[in-house]
Amino acid sequence: MKKKIGIVGSTGSIGTQALDVINLHRDKFEIVFLSCNSNVDLMVEQGKQFSAKYIVSAGKKFDAEYFGIKVLYGYESVIKLIENEDIDLVLIATTGFSGVLPTYVAAKRGVEIALANKESIVAAGSLITEAVKRTRSTLIPVDSEHSAVFQCLMGQNRDKIEKVILTASGGPFRNRPFDSFDHISKTEALKHPNWSMGAKITIDSATMMNKGLELIEAKYLFDLHPSKLDVVIHPQSIIHSMVSFVDGSFLAQLGYPDMRTPISFSLMYPERLVSGVKPIDFKTLSVLTFQEVDFRKYRCLELAINVLNQGNNSLMIAMNAANEVAVEYFLKDNLSFQQIYDVIEGTVEKYSSKNITDIDEIFELDILSRETAKQVVKKLKRG
Repeated sequence: MKKKIGIVGSTGSIGTQALDVINLHRDKFEIVFLSCNSNVDLMVEQGKQFSAKYIVSAGKKFDAEYFGIKVLYGYESVIKLIENEDIDLVLIATTGFSGVLPTYVAAKRGVEIALANKESIVAAGSLITEAVKRTRSTLIPVDSEHSAVFQCLMGQNRDKIEKVILTASGGPFRNRPFDSFDHISKTEALKHPNWSMGAKITIDSATMMNKGLELIEAKYLFDLHPSKLDVVIHPQSIIHSMVSFVDGSFLAQLGYPDMRTPISFSLMYPERLVSGVKPIDFKTLSVLTFQEVDFRKYRCLELAINVLNQGNNSLMIAMNAANEVAVEYFLKDNLSFQQIYDVIEGTVEKYSSKNITDIDEIFELDILSRETAKQVVKKLKRG
């Protein structure tokens, strides 16, 4: 019997790679719906190729009738499909805060979730994880780091965890002198040395805000105190994360930096699938190195750690919203690389630390934080 899949964000990096994996296993999967924001031409081709029941354009409208595929419009249509269609698993492959509601709705319904959207947990972690527990759903992380931790913890006693260590490549600037950071260009920031990703997450990797978001995500996904979490720079991106235990043992998950590995694991968990990724050849793997984080270079990560340690999600929501705004302005050449941090810091300091457990209030704070961030941008540009 085929597993019925819905993909939120099918045209992005994660969505397209998920379909690459599914294409290797047509006998195991059925596509119920695909959604995108604006890349409707690609989504239409995907819909045809995989005989999707629905395709949904959350943003751009277009006139179409496609070989029996039903065409829907609007973000609300995605939510209604998750609420009402016969679906076994929803892959949340969209970026940013837009992943919050579909993740929460899937959790409330008890649908299995493959989660590649870290922002949804950063903003609404306790709300989503509590819904997952209540409905006995399963949430399988797709991020390579959290997939690694998830796999290392399978069959383990969580009380015996000493430390969860997320690895970071350090992005394109790990070897760049700090005194030249004021001159980083957009082109340079978009050149990740190891991973092929979308523009937003590539910039997040360059600032290492992505690692800050991942630390917060790990707190909620694995129910860990911040003191149990750490980051180390691992330039080769072969070890995706590690877990140490009270007896001195370490478990680590290794693989080449290819998202098809964690994607394939999430789609068919607990079964493993051929992903199309070649295995590591240890005879040619000459060196694995590690280094401490230089917080002068990665101020965004330091800020995120401070927010994590405060423990309440109001500052997490504000930080995430401000980061999305700042990265958008940077990609449009309206901010310098270093000013990304300035926007986030200037926004977060406007809000008090408290825990928000109402989904509507989470959305309200996100909207308010984005407006605050835009005002901070204006102030910086005037300065």
